[in-house]
Amino acid sequence: MANNQGPQGNYDPAGSTQMFRAFVDEGAPAPSRQAAAPAGPRVGLIVGVVVAVVVVAAVAWLALA
Repeated sequence: MANNQGPQGNYDPAGSTQMFRAFVDEGAPAPSRQAAAPAGPRVGLIVGVVVAVVVVAAVAWLALA
């Protein structure tokens, strides 16, 4: 069972002090993991978009020629 004693020794029956501290600690900014992410999926997406644009342009050119 949790110790529901405050710093002054007052009993906290709801445990709100512990819940508040957990909430504040949870809201702390986490270290960014985005810098370590591989660039593979992003490169694949860019290549896919470029290929799609080229295919659409080729189909339009053939349709209008």
